[in-house]
Amino acid sequence: MFAVTRGKLFANFHFHRHLTRSLMAANSPARVSASFSAGSPVNAPLKRVGTHNGSFHCDEALGCFMIRLTDKFSNAEIVRSRDPQVLEGLDAVLDVGGVYDPNRDRYDHHQKGFEEFFGHGFSTKLSSAGLVYKHFGKEIIAKELQVHEDHPDVYRLFLAIYKSFMEAIDAIDNGINQYDTDQPPKYVNNTHLSSRVGRLNLDWTDPDQSSEKENEAFQHAMALAGSEFLNSVRFHAKSWLPARSIVMESLAARQTTDPSGEIMVLTKFCPWKLHLFELEEEMKIDPPIKYVLYQDERGRQWRVQAVGIAPDRFESRKPLPLPWRGLRDDALSKVAGIPACVFVHMSGFIGGNQSFEGALAMARAALKM
Repeated sequence: MFAVTRGKLFANFHFHRHLTRSLMAANSPARVSASFSAGSPVNAPLKRVGTHNGSFHCDEALGCFMIRLTDKFSNAEIVRSRDPQVLEGLDAVLDVGGVYDPNRDRYDHHQKGFEEFFGHGFSTKLSSAGLVYKHFGKEIIAKELQVHEDHPDVYRLFLAIYKSFMEAIDAIDNGINQYDTDQPPKYVNNTHLSSRVGRLNLDWTDPDQSSEKENEAFQHAMALAGSEFLNSVRFHAKSWLPARSIVMESLAARQTTDPSGEIMVLTKFCPWKLHLFELEEEMKIDPPIKYVLYQDERGRQWRVQAVGIAPDRFESRKPLPLPWRGLRDDALSKVAGIPACVFVHMSGFIGGNQSFEGALAMARAALKM
């Protein structure tokens, strides 16, 4: 068993941003351990959060990290044990104990009959990390945004972060395949977060198999999983959310660009693909967008990009015309009958023109071909 105290470490949430970077920069167990031992406020009650000892997974490592970002457990020790008597005396228990009861801060998901979901249209069974996120995620996000939990952006990010980050951890821990198929995967992916956390467990060839060594490894796992979680929160708050507003405004103005309503112009380039699919559904866009125009700010040229059939698919709804593909400059302009063309990719998913007017002409011509 071990205890990791954190004290005032997360009293200032923005200080934690810099701490996370330093954790990931240093692989020394001593550095990681020291980072979680900043001391406790005088006379503050010392909360204790339990999880199991032995081999660890991403969900309890992340769950332990997240729960200590909350006001309720910001001073918590992490106690690793499977002893029921030890667990019974703790303030919260994650991923062990056979009980899910948020009123008592018990967050296990292994017991028979457990069927808890995140809700909001998601149907993946939760892991211990998902349970912590379900009950405390909005508080953590609100701190990052420095707004009240009732702010609409908090709810929007709460759902987005679950979809893009948390759900995969729940699914992997519960053994849920990403695709419904009985065919073997075409390649092995051991680069995802759950795999990387799993590799931090003690190797069977390591001569030191002590509980102390195991606990050092778990500290590394918490640091790794926690840093990626906070990176996801920061990305969604600083990049994803502003991009959503840009795509929404661009969608609303699409018919001023072209009467077809199938060409969208981004007022400023941003990550648009996932937003586009979600907002098309929310705003009931019909017909769907075929081409997105935006300026390449480095080259000061304009791009015309064919929208994919799905955010994670390479196939386009309507690729740029076959006769244009693979051509450049004057040769492309001659075939397309449009001045100042720059290129069209061999797959037809993207092309370019030196001017906005030229890119728009390419998109309009492509719609008719």
